[in-house]
Amino acid sequence: MNTLLKYTYASAIIAGASCMVSCDDFLDTNPDNRATIDNEQKVQNLLVGAYPDHDHIYVAELVSDNIDDYGEKNPETERFCEDTWAWEDEKETDDESLESFWQSSLVSIAAANEALKAIENMSESSAMQEAKGEALLCRAYNYFMLANMFCMPYNKAKNDTQLGLPYLTEPETKLCPEYKRGNMTDLYNHIQTDIEEGLALVNGSYYTVPKYHFTKRAAYAFATRFYLYTEQWEKAVEAATLCLGDQPATMLRDWKIMSQMTQDFDAISKQYINADENANLLLLTSYSAAGLFFGPYRYNSRYSHGAYLAEKEDIRATQLWGDYTSFYVNPKVYSATNLDKTVFWKLPYIFEYTDPVAKIGHAHIVYPTLTTDETLLSRAEAYIMLKQYDKACDDMNMWMHAITKSDKVLTTDMVNEFYNKAKYSYSDADSIESQLKKHLNPSFTIDAEGSTQENMLQAVLTFRRVETMHMGLRWFDIKRYGIEIPRRIMNAKGVPEKKKDFLKKDDPRRALQLPNKVIEAGLEKNPR
Repeated sequence: MNTLLKYTYASAIIAGASCMVSCDDFLDTNPDNRATIDNEQKVQNLLVGAYPDHDHIYVAELVSDNIDDYGEKNPETERFCEDTWAWEDEKETDDESLESFWQSSLVSIAAANEALKAIENMSESSAMQEAKGEALLCRAYNYFMLANMFCMPYNKAKNDTQLGLPYLTEPETKLCPEYKRGNMTDLYNHIQTDIEEGLALVNGSYYTVPKYHFTKRAAYAFATRFYLYTEQWEKAVEAATLCLGDQPATMLRDWKIMSQMTQDFDAISKQYINADENANLLLLTSYSAAGLFFGPYRYNSRYSHGAYLAEKEDIRATQLWGDYTSFYVNPKVYSATNLDKTVFWKLPYIFEYTDPVAKIGHAHIVYPTLTTDETLLSRAEAYIMLKQYDKACDDMNMWMHAITKSDKVLTTDMVNEFYNKAKYSYSDADSIESQLKKHLNPSFTIDAEGSTQENMLQAVLTFRRVETMHMGLRWFDIKRYGIEIPRRIMNAKGVPEKKKDFLKKDDPRRALQLPNKVIEAGLEKNPR
């Protein structure tokens, strides 16, 4: 296990528990004191721990353009939120913190490596080959998510000089080994190798509940996202097509059925994460209060996706499909003293009591980290980069008709007309007012502003923003496209009052800082 986290990967980890201790505290413990993994069932049980139980979602939403500050006088906050929203290095930790996400990811990577090592010494049965594929995909997934949080965005011209992460492929047997971060080229090459080897092996035939593991379809969805982020447009299209099949429309989330349900937060959010929903390809569980942050609650509401953002930029703005009443399930607006929140009901609030008498315990969520809807929009984006605009429109129409009642059929002419009339946000150095478009500054080449390609990208990024609202993926699109955003303070009327900061396209804070304990243990920190 990577002791930069100051962990021991012992039999307790295999049982599903973990702890953080210093190297000094651990000097009397044998780092090789592991349980013996010597049969198929033990390997399969071990792989349950190869999926992280803490997530990136709340941090990634806070640092994105989906959140505004509703003022210092708003008491509904905590220090962790204030620092994160302001792109400051983490000073406090909780279940949503970067430290929790990092350590959970590394524990998951260690579980994958333990499984792979055990499989080397076992017979090559079909079940063990599937388990090997799952372990490789889990390792790749965890590193990919860490890279997108803690590293600068993928950039072909700079990857050889940008800081990566140590890619561990063996169980850790030394007490306090030293690691170097390496570069982004090596990191992404390792991830791609694991994805492609894992894809060839994984199937999912032995899973009791397949949606909580990497199936073949989920693996193709992950591959699609990876190829999209690494500018391998043809491969992204190919992987998405294999994921979606011949009738993609039947695989999308059924918002129409959800609109016919009782319009209750618990009912809608639990349906959103239902394992029987075709759109959900990989579900993960997490210690998180995201159901409070993005649900009908005041909790931490000083930093919110409020009415101004919703009406000017995304889920209540007039878009290509029409206005917000076009959605099958409308965004919900909450407005009161110290409360300005506009949200989709997505993530449930699940509370586990560890002491029912004292009423204490842990908040949980279940979240779909891979879906057919996002995969479809990833394919549309790849088509746009290949300038196959009619195919991109076909995919965008499928998504639009699944989530809205609109009967419009998008064409490039419609997209050009709509976005050429729209204004850009932050058109000058002092502007903090929202508009429908953001200037795009990717490291890869796109056509000029106002071109068909740029307008189509504006459209698909808006579709992706709506689709991934409250799920943390907007931050990754901001990084990929060099989208510049302000930190602005809203006034009592809920409109921008002043600018506190501005994140430029090449700002080093786009690589969130490593946890303090990891830096203290010797891993090179991100420059500031």
